[in-house]
Amino acid sequence: MGIIGSGILTGLGVTLRHFVETYIEDFKYMGKKAGVQPRMLRRQSPKAHGIVTVEYPMEKLPVPENFRYIPFLVKDDKTNEDRCTSCGICAKVCPPQCIWIARTEDPVTKRPVPAPKDFFIDSTICMNCGYCAEFCPFDAIKMNTDYEIAYYPETENDMRLVYDKNRLTMNESFHWNIHPSVKAAELEAKAADEAKAKAAAEAAAKKAAADAAKKVALAAAPVVPDAPVASVAPTPAAGGAAMAARAAAAARAAAAAKK
Repeated sequence: MGIIGSGILTGLGVTLRHFVETYIEDFKYMGKKAGVQPRMLRRQSPKAHGIVTVEYPMEKLPVPENFRYIPFLVKDDKTNEDRCTSCGICAKVCPPQCIWIARTEDPVTKRPVPAPKDFFIDSTICMNCGYCAEFCPFDAIKMNTDYEIAYYPETENDMRLVYDKNRLTMNESFHWNIHPSVKAAELEAKAADEAKAKAAAEAAAKKAAADAAKKVALAAAPVVPDAPVASVAPTPAAGGAAMAARAAAAARAAAAAKK
Protein backbone atom coordinates (compact mmCIF):
# COMPACT_ATOMS: atom_id res chain seq x y z
CA MET A 1 0.00 0.00 0.00
CA GLY A 2 1.46 3.30 -1.12
CA ILE A 3 1.78 6.45 0.88
CA ILE A 4 -1.31 8.64 0.78
CA GLY A 5 -0.79 11.52 -1.64
CA SER A 6 2.12 9.89 -3.49
CA GLY A 7 0.15 9.97 -6.77
CA ILE A 8 -0.34 13.70 -6.46
CA LEU A 9 3.35 14.19 -5.82
CA THR A 10 4.24 12.01 -8.81
CA GLY A 11 1.93 14.04 -11.06
CA LEU A 12 3.38 17.32 -9.82
CA GLY A 13 6.86 15.97 -10.48
CA VAL A 14 5.93 15.14 -14.10
CA THR A 15 4.47 18.61 -14.55
CA LEU A 16 7.60 20.22 -13.08
CA ARG A 17 9.85 18.12 -15.32
CA HIS A 18 7.95 19.15 -18.47
CA PHE A 19 8.01 22.77 -17.30
CA VAL A 20 11.80 22.76 -16.93
CA GLU A 21 12.41 20.79 -20.16
CA THR A 22 10.30 23.30 -22.11
CA TYR A 23 12.69 26.12 -21.22
CA ILE A 24 15.71 23.93 -21.89
CA GLU A 25 14.37 23.20 -25.39
CA ASP A 26 13.73 26.91 -25.94
CA PHE A 27 17.31 27.81 -24.95
CA LYS A 28 18.69 25.29 -27.48
CA TYR A 29 17.14 27.16 -30.40
CA MET A 30 17.49 30.70 -29.09
CA GLY A 31 18.88 33.07 -31.71
CA LYS A 32 18.04 30.79 -34.63
CA LYS A 33 16.33 32.09 -37.74
CA ALA A 34 12.74 33.19 -37.40
CA GLY A 35 9.93 31.32 -39.02
CA VAL A 36 9.47 27.59 -38.81
CA GLN A 37 12.04 26.51 -36.25
CA PRO A 38 13.28 22.95 -35.75
CA ARG A 39 12.01 23.24 -32.18
CA MET A 40 8.41 23.33 -33.40
CA LEU A 41 8.92 20.35 -35.66
CA ARG A 42 10.63 18.47 -32.84
CA ARG A 43 7.63 19.03 -30.57
CA GLN A 44 5.52 16.98 -32.98
CA SER A 45 7.97 14.05 -33.00
CA PRO A 46 8.53 11.14 -30.56
CA LYS A 47 11.73 12.87 -29.41
CA ALA A 48 9.78 15.78 -27.95
CA HIS A 49 10.67 17.17 -24.52
CA GLY A 50 8.73 19.66 -22.51
CA ILE A 51 5.57 21.06 -24.05
CA VAL A 52 4.65 18.80 -26.97
CA THR A 53 2.13 21.14 -28.58
CA VAL A 54 2.75 24.06 -30.92
CA GLU A 55 1.46 27.25 -29.36
CA TYR A 56 -0.72 28.40 -32.23
CA PRO A 57 -1.15 31.16 -33.41
CA MET A 58 2.20 32.40 -32.06
CA GLU A 59 3.81 29.32 -33.59
CA LYS A 60 2.74 27.68 -36.83
CA LEU A 61 3.84 24.47 -38.46
CA PRO A 62 4.31 24.45 -42.25
CA VAL A 63 1.44 22.82 -44.11
CA PRO A 64 2.26 20.03 -46.59
CA GLU A 65 2.60 21.02 -50.22
CA ASN A 66 -0.44 18.96 -51.21
CA PHE A 67 -2.62 20.50 -48.52
CA ARG A 68 -5.88 21.69 -50.09
CA TYR A 69 -8.07 24.59 -49.13
CA ILE A 70 -10.00 27.24 -51.06
CA PRO A 71 -9.07 27.14 -54.80
CA PHE A 72 -7.63 30.13 -56.64
CA LEU A 73 -7.38 31.19 -60.28
CA VAL A 74 -3.98 31.36 -61.98
CA LYS A 75 -2.90 34.40 -63.99
CA ASP A 76 -0.05 34.07 -66.50
CA ASP A 77 3.01 36.07 -65.44
CA LYS A 78 4.09 36.87 -69.01
CA THR A 79 0.80 37.90 -70.59
CA ASN A 80 -0.90 39.00 -67.36
CA GLU A 81 -4.03 37.21 -68.60
CA ASP A 82 -6.20 34.66 -66.87
CA ARG A 83 -5.68 31.05 -67.86
CA CYS A 84 -9.37 30.44 -67.24
CA THR A 85 -11.52 30.25 -70.40
CA SER A 86 -14.80 30.04 -68.46
CA CYS A 87 -15.49 26.62 -69.96
CA GLY A 88 -17.44 25.64 -66.85
CA ILE A 89 -15.91 22.20 -66.32
CA CYS A 90 -14.90 23.01 -62.74
CA ALA A 91 -18.46 24.07 -61.91
CA LYS A 92 -19.87 20.89 -63.44
CA VAL A 93 -17.58 18.47 -61.56
CA CYS A 94 -17.83 20.33 -58.22
CA PRO A 95 -19.64 17.93 -55.84
CA PRO A 96 -21.22 20.61 -53.57
CA GLN A 97 -21.81 23.02 -56.50
CA CYS A 98 -20.05 25.97 -54.87
CA ILE A 99 -18.66 27.52 -58.10
CA TRP A 100 -20.50 30.05 -60.25
CA ILE A 101 -19.06 31.46 -63.49
CA ALA A 102 -20.23 34.27 -65.78
CA ARG A 103 -18.60 34.29 -69.22
CA THR A 104 -17.44 37.50 -70.88
CA GLU A 105 -19.53 38.66 -73.85
CA ASP A 106 -18.35 40.56 -76.90
CA PRO A 107 -20.08 43.96 -76.83
CA VAL A 108 -20.46 44.09 -80.62
CA THR A 109 -21.26 40.56 -81.73
CA LYS A 110 -22.78 39.48 -78.39
CA ARG A 111 -20.87 36.22 -78.73
CA PRO A 112 -19.17 34.60 -75.72
CA VAL A 113 -15.47 35.36 -75.17
CA PRO A 114 -13.22 32.66 -73.63
CA ALA A 115 -12.57 34.63 -70.43
CA PRO A 116 -14.47 34.83 -67.13
CA LYS A 117 -16.36 38.01 -66.39
CA ASP A 118 -17.25 36.86 -62.87
CA PHE A 119 -16.06 33.86 -60.87
CA PHE A 120 -17.41 33.03 -57.42
CA ILE A 121 -16.56 30.31 -54.89
CA ASP A 122 -18.53 29.98 -51.67
CA SER A 123 -15.99 28.89 -49.07
CA THR A 124 -18.76 27.90 -46.65
CA ILE A 125 -19.84 25.19 -49.12
CA CYS A 126 -16.47 24.19 -50.63
CA MET A 127 -15.32 20.77 -49.40
CA ASN A 128 -11.70 21.27 -50.61
CA CYS A 129 -11.79 18.06 -52.66
CA GLY A 130 -9.62 19.45 -55.49
CA TYR A 131 -11.81 18.13 -58.32
CA CYS A 132 -11.89 21.57 -59.95
CA ALA A 133 -8.08 21.69 -60.14
CA GLU A 134 -7.84 18.06 -61.26
CA PHE A 135 -10.31 18.33 -64.15
CA CYS A 136 -9.36 21.81 -65.42
CA PRO A 137 -7.91 21.31 -68.95
CA PHE A 138 -6.00 24.61 -68.84
CA ASP A 139 -4.37 24.38 -65.36
CA ALA A 140 -6.27 27.57 -64.58
CA ILE A 141 -7.44 26.68 -61.07
CA LYS A 142 -5.30 25.38 -58.23
CA MET A 143 -5.75 24.63 -54.55
CA ASN A 144 -4.55 27.21 -52.04
CA THR A 145 -2.94 26.32 -48.72
CA ASP A 146 -4.18 29.34 -46.77
CA TYR A 147 -6.50 28.03 -44.06
CA GLU A 148 -6.72 31.20 -41.95
CA ILE A 149 -9.84 32.75 -43.45
CA ALA A 150 -11.93 33.28 -40.31
CA TYR A 151 -13.11 36.81 -39.49
CA TYR A 152 -15.67 38.72 -37.49
CA PRO A 153 -18.68 39.69 -39.66
CA GLU A 154 -19.22 43.43 -39.69
CA THR A 155 -22.82 43.20 -40.86
CA GLU A 156 -25.51 40.57 -40.92
CA ASN A 157 -25.12 40.15 -44.70
CA ASP A 158 -21.31 40.08 -44.72
CA MET A 159 -20.36 37.98 -47.77
CA ARG A 160 -16.58 37.91 -47.45
CA LEU A 161 -16.61 34.13 -47.31
CA VAL A 162 -17.92 34.16 -50.90
CA TYR A 163 -14.76 34.76 -52.93
CA ASP A 164 -15.06 36.80 -56.13
CA LYS A 165 -12.73 36.86 -59.12
CA ASN A 166 -10.49 39.60 -57.70
CA ARG A 167 -9.84 37.70 -54.47
CA LEU A 168 -9.42 34.37 -56.24
CA THR A 169 -6.90 35.50 -58.89
CA MET A 170 -3.23 34.88 -58.08
CA ASN A 171 -0.08 35.11 -60.18
CA GLU A 172 1.58 32.04 -61.60
CA SER A 173 4.59 32.64 -59.33
CA PHE A 174 2.33 32.35 -56.26
CA HIS A 175 1.22 28.92 -57.44
CA TRP A 176 4.82 27.78 -57.88
CA ASN A 177 5.83 29.14 -54.48
CA ILE A 178 3.30 26.99 -52.65
CA HIS A 179 3.65 24.03 -55.04
CA PRO A 180 7.39 23.98 -55.93
CA SER A 181 7.51 20.29 -56.92
CA VAL A 182 5.14 20.78 -59.86
CA LYS A 183 6.94 23.79 -61.34
CA ALA A 184 9.36 21.81 -63.55
CA ALA A 185 6.64 19.46 -64.80
CA GLU A 186 4.24 22.29 -65.63
CA LEU A 187 6.92 24.35 -67.38
CA GLU A 188 7.94 21.31 -69.44
CA ALA A 189 4.34 20.57 -70.40
CA LYS A 190 3.74 24.23 -71.23
CA ALA A 191 6.88 24.36 -73.41
CA ALA A 192 5.79 21.19 -75.23
CA ASP A 193 2.34 22.67 -75.91
CA GLU A 194 3.85 25.92 -77.17
CA ALA A 195 6.28 24.03 -79.42
CA LYS A 196 3.41 21.93 -80.80
CA ALA A 197 1.30 25.02 -81.45
CA LYS A 198 4.27 26.78 -83.09
CA ALA A 199 4.94 23.78 -85.36
CA ALA A 200 1.28 23.63 -86.36
CA ALA A 201 1.26 27.38 -87.09
CA GLU A 202 4.44 27.08 -89.20
CA ALA A 203 2.98 24.14 -91.15
CA ALA A 204 -0.22 26.08 -91.78
CA ALA A 205 1.78 29.13 -92.90
CA LYS A 206 3.87 27.03 -95.30
CA LYS A 207 0.74 25.45 -96.77
CA ALA A 208 -0.91 28.85 -97.18
CA ALA A 209 2.24 30.23 -98.86
CA ALA A 210 2.41 27.24 -101.24
CA ASP A 211 -1.27 27.63 -102.16
CA ALA A 212 -0.80 31.36 -102.75
CA ALA A 213 2.27 30.73 -104.93
CA LYS A 214 0.33 28.14 -106.94
CA LYS A 215 -2.52 30.59 -107.54
CA VAL A 216 -0.08 33.30 -108.62
CA ALA A 217 1.64 30.89 -111.04
CA LEU A 218 -1.69 29.86 -112.57
CA ALA A 219 -2.76 33.47 -112.95
CA ALA A 220 0.54 34.46 -114.64
CA ALA A 221 0.58 31.55 -117.13
CA PRO A 222 -0.44 32.52 -120.78
CA VAL A 223 -3.79 31.21 -121.96
CA VAL A 224 -3.35 28.90 -125.00
CA PRO A 225 -6.59 28.46 -127.01
CA ASP A 226 -7.60 24.93 -127.90
CA ALA A 227 -6.76 23.87 -131.46
CA PRO A 228 -9.91 23.50 -133.66
CA VAL A 229 -10.75 20.04 -134.83
CA ALA A 230 -10.32 19.81 -138.60
CA SER A 231 -13.40 18.56 -140.38
CA VAL A 232 -12.70 16.91 -143.78
CA ALA A 233 -15.45 17.72 -146.20
CA PRO A 234 -15.78 15.31 -149.13
CA THR A 235 -14.86 16.85 -152.50
CA PRO A 236 -17.00 16.27 -155.56
CA ALA A 237 -14.19 14.26 -157.23
CA ALA A 238 -13.80 12.03 -154.24
CA GLY A 239 -17.57 11.50 -154.14
CA GLY A 240 -17.70 10.49 -157.85
CA ALA A 241 -14.87 8.02 -157.47
CA ALA A 242 -16.60 6.35 -154.55
CA MET A 243 -19.81 6.01 -156.54
CA ALA A 244 -17.92 4.50 -159.51
CA ALA A 245 -16.21 1.98 -157.24
CA ARG A 246 -19.56 0.90 -155.79
CA ALA A 247 -21.06 0.55 -159.29
CA ALA A 248 -18.15 -1.58 -160.49
CA ALA A 249 -18.47 -3.85 -157.47
CA ALA A 250 -22.20 -4.30 -158.16
CA ALA A 251 -21.54 -5.15 -161.82
CA ARG A 252 -18.97 -7.81 -160.92
CA ALA A 253 -21.40 -9.33 -158.45
CA ALA A 254 -24.16 -9.52 -161.10
CA ALA A 255 -21.79 -11.14 -163.63
CA ALA A 256 -20.76 -13.75 -161.16
CA ALA A 257 -24.43 -14.55 -160.47
CA LYS A 258 -25.21 -15.17 -164.15
CA LYS A 259 -22.38 -17.69 -164.48
